[in-house]
Amino acid sequence: MPATHEVTNQVPPLASHDVADDPALLAGLERAGAGWAAGELQELGRLAGTEQAQEWGRLVNENEPVLRTHDRYGNRIDEVEFHPYWHELMKVATAHGLHGTPWQDPRQGAHAARAAKFYVWGQVEAGHSCPISMTYAAIPALRANPELAARYEPLLATTEYDFGLREPSTKRGLLAGMSMTEKQGGSDVRANTTSATPSSSSDGSYTLVGHKWFTSAPMCDLFLTLAQAPGGLSCFLLPRVLPDGSRNPIRLQRLKDKLGNRSNASSEIEYDHAVGWLVGEEGRGVRTIIEMVNNTRLDCTLGSASGMRLGAVRAVHHATHRRAFGKALVDQPLMANVLADLVLESEAATTVAMRLAAAGDRRDDPQEQAFRRLGLAVSKYWVCKRAPMHAAEALECFGGNGYVEESGMPRLYREAPLSSIWEGSGNVAALDALRAMGKQPESVAAFFAEVEQAAGGDARLDDAVDRVRKELTDLDGIEYRARRLVEAMALVLQGSLLVRHGHPAVADAFCASRFGGDWGIAFGTLPAGVDTGAIIERAAVRS
Repeated sequence: MPATHEVTNQVPPLASHDVADDPALLAGLERAGAGWAAGELQELGRLAGTEQAQEWGRLVNENEPVLRTHDRYGNRIDEVEFHPYWHELMKVATAHGLHGTPWQDPRQGAHAARAAKFYVWGQVEAGHSCPISMTYAAIPALRANPELAARYEPLLATTEYDFGLREPSTKRGLLAGMSMTEKQGGSDVRANTTSATPSSSSDGSYTLVGHKWFTSAPMCDLFLTLAQAPGGLSCFLLPRVLPDGSRNPIRLQRLKDKLGNRSNASSEIEYDHAVGWLVGEEGRGVRTIIEMVNNTRLDCTLGSASGMRLGAVRAVHHATHRRAFGKALVDQPLMANVLADLVLESEAATTVAMRLAAAGDRRDDPQEQAFRRLGLAVSKYWVCKRAPMHAAEALECFGGNGYVEESGMPRLYREAPLSSIWEGSGNVAALDALRAMGKQPESVAAFFAEVEQAAGGDARLDDAVDRVRKELTDLDGIEYRARRLVEAMALVLQGSLLVRHGHPAVADAFCASRFGGDWGIAFGTLPAGVDTGAIIERAAVRS
């Protein structure tokens, strides 16, 4: 049979490249005092760019986790089976210290180094980042019970991945999760009804009865959870396997059928007289667990920035190799506008995420922690809110090819809304920023001290900062205006960082579009005079 056509003008695979070859990321790493990690970051980046790693990511999403409530004999086991490549992804993540390792690493910039690696490896596959992130975030909360921390923290920080339900102290490494929300309350955790009753045992344990509506990564070894104790809502640690080797009665009812993040198991659970230990004081559960929440919010910001970088790089790669109407897509003026805008948004997200990660290494500095409290709230809102729009536009750069699963873009698009929902959806995040300003007014001073380091660097940014200050003096209807205010705060923070540290073309385009009033609602509406070529080059893959 004669050939009916010859395949031409198709884009070569994006493989065998260094995902960490990212100028905004590497510059942020240096500023955080973590330049010592550049070598291991780029080693991880080269692995992330291999065809093998990309295949791992594809297959774990096409072969989803399976819940096994009982074994063949009818015994309750409550286990989840994963594709073998899930474990390969987890091994790499733990071996490179993306989970709890920084908490026991005394080097300057250890948390920023971990953030950069989390950002890079997340571009292979986002779902397995969930248990990795929760393990990282659990450690500071666990320290509210020094005895439990001494027992479990070293195993949460080790670089060994040891899958399977066994008594925690017998394992080479542990993973931690959290269970907070319930059917009736969602983010309003004070409405939780799960009860915790002190047991008659001499080990200080409590008995928990109730349910949790959204427990991700249920095969983790330990879980932080909230329950109503005699003294009020409190935080508890529950192991999946008890010290005597028996299974803690944490019943996995079903796995969620989610929009995206399908490689990662998310479950509904019941506590059937489960055993847990108090972390912190009774009645102070939210205060105890809030540090865990703040750290996972950082990872939401990092995860969204990671996805935007992936989308921008893929779009630029496609446009560089695809021709239409006589020239490469990247050389078409309107496509150049779109691509530059996507890269601009990506670099702003990466830069602010790495600045917030750097603040995590300066926990003894009150000014840094005040800035981190508010800066993280506003950035979690805005960066995560931008991710779905960014993914949609990056997908559209491929035309119909981007709408086909084989391109990988639909998976990126389905994943994009998650971080804006996890750890408080948009309204919760925006109101949390108001709460931070109200309860910790020093955070406002620290925020503006950070932003005003760029004062005089760009008049458009200076004017935008003045407008934000004015907005903050008007408290009438501030809850109604919360999204608008927090968006403006996030933008001036990003703008300040780009003016001080970004590529001149990036900083100028950001200020011209985001503050200069010459920008549309959709991506690809940058004003005339922007150096699109210099911006797009920052997302070009070098072989």
